[in-house]
Amino acid sequence: MTSTPSSTRVADGWTEPPARVAHHLAAVATMWQELPHVLPKIIAAPEDFFGAEAPMGDIARRLATISEVAAPPPSSDGEVEVLAGTEFTHRFVDAPGDGETVRWHYVESGPADGDPVVFLHGVPDSWFQWHLVMAAVSDRHRCIAIDLKGYGQSDKRTGDYRQEGVAEQLKALLDTIGVDRFSLITHDRGTPPADHLVADVGDRVIRYGRGQQHLWHLHPSLHPQELMFTAPTAPFVLENARTTTIVAYTALATKPVDDALLTRTVAEFSYPGINTAVPRYFNSSSFRQEWVERRTRLIAAWRCPVLLLQGREDPGQPHEFYSDPDVLAMLPKGSGLHLFDAGHFWPFEAPEEAAETIRGFLSSDVDA
Repeated sequence: MTSTPSSTRVADGWTEPPARVAHHLAAVATMWQELPHVLPKIIAAPEDFFGAEAPMGDIARRLATISEVAAPPPSSDGEVEVLAGTEFTHRFVDAPGDGETVRWHYVESGPADGDPVVFLHGVPDSWFQWHLVMAAVSDRHRCIAIDLKGYGQSDKRTGDYRQEGVAEQLKALLDTIGVDRFSLITHDRGTPPADHLVADVGDRVIRYGRGQQHLWHLHPSLHPQELMFTAPTAPFVLENARTTTIVAYTALATKPVDDALLTRTVAEFSYPGINTAVPRYFNSSSFRQEWVERRTRLIAAWRCPVLLLQGREDPGQPHEFYSDPDVLAMLPKGSGLHLFDAGHFWPFEAPEEAAETIRGFLSSDVDA
């Protein structure tokens, strides 16, 4: 893997968020602080909170429309399901990791001899987050959407949940299933391990569609959820997958997401063990540590074109932080930025734009 930097402290170097997002950041920060105490009341009687200020009132109204749903029955290796007119095949494989093996669940579509594209989801998602994009590009690409360790039907045992450690395990998975050179598309918390993976494997990554995650500019007010995910109560909060998913999608999305998509997202986040596994990522790293590692060693190690994929309307990741010419100049030749007309969850908020953008990126000349 990439070398570990010396233990000298990096100056804070925070970037103050633009004034236009100040009110929203304050409301979201309050939400994360109040969430463990208020959620039980909202779940019990959502109608009592319909008039509450955003985002709590919006969360209560969405909770009243999305019913409880159980996790889907476990898939079997080779099982096929059809979504968006496309066949998706479920796969399970054991690959080296955690001193022995890690069991991974991933889903494939497209021709076996197509150019591979690997998709990594975020919180509170799964492989399913990418099925609409996969359906749009699987005519020519071998699409591989992975349930990250700790999510969906992948392994949830204790072990190495450092971003760099998970990147090593993802590399072992790709080696095991015979994927050599590939393009990589990510979203949210699938991006930090991907940052390490791209830095580590060099020319094996053809293109990196880096989605919805902090990059060069950062400020503590942009990641208030860290306190919730690292608190002792985190497994209890995450245990209710419906509430966790609705809170995230309501607080961070700016366009409506179809109820059927949200219901399946809830179901995929309902597998036993997710609520205890996901906090391990946050307790094994920090937003600051990730920021320091990007600045001191990771970005400089990326070799392929990087397309930053960001929701223009996500106040927690201000678009000005990504359109900064100095930041774009740090990226490899052929890199760029696409701002979706959406909030944080653009794969489902703007599915057609997401599919068109990613299809174009995968067809681009890497030497451009």
